[in-house]
Amino acid sequence: MLPDLSSLSSMHVPFRRWLRTAASVLVFLIISAGLSACVASDQPPRSVLLSALGQQIQLTQTSIARSLDLEAAGVPEVSRVRLEDQDAIRIGEQKGVHLTGRFDWRLPGDAVKVDSAFELYLERGERGESWRLAIPSGSDDGASQAWITYPLAID
Repeated sequence: MLPDLSSLSSMHVPFRRWLRTAASVLVFLIISAGLSACVASDQPPRSVLLSALGQQIQLTQTSIARSLDLEAAGVPEVSRVRLEDQDAIRIGEQKGVHLTGRFDWRLPGDAVKVDSAFELYLERGERGESWRLAIPSGSDDGASQAWITYPLAID
């Protein structure tokens, strides 16, 4: 006597649905992990953005104070960074990122916070563990961009 094949095939239907669902979830997780790894590795940490913005303000403040024969006011307080755009770029031979957005800041002893737009160029360290503030400085030959870079504090 042969087994009833209709009951055998009906037992496989739930297993096939479960297998198809499990495979879909697995593919989704693999794709999500891959995409999030790409994004996370290219974006500098918040502490780097705060340090870079503070350093950029200090450099500008020092330059203005020097040209007016005054003393610079000190280290600015930077807060509430809102990133609007980010593009991967090359800075010399290194990987870099061009960031734009808005942030709040104030000088030491000043009660007024200023909301300002920003544009930053950050150079990634060779091993990907550090960042440098990069400032375009023109070019010697008119065809390529030269950069001045400043190390940023690592937290």
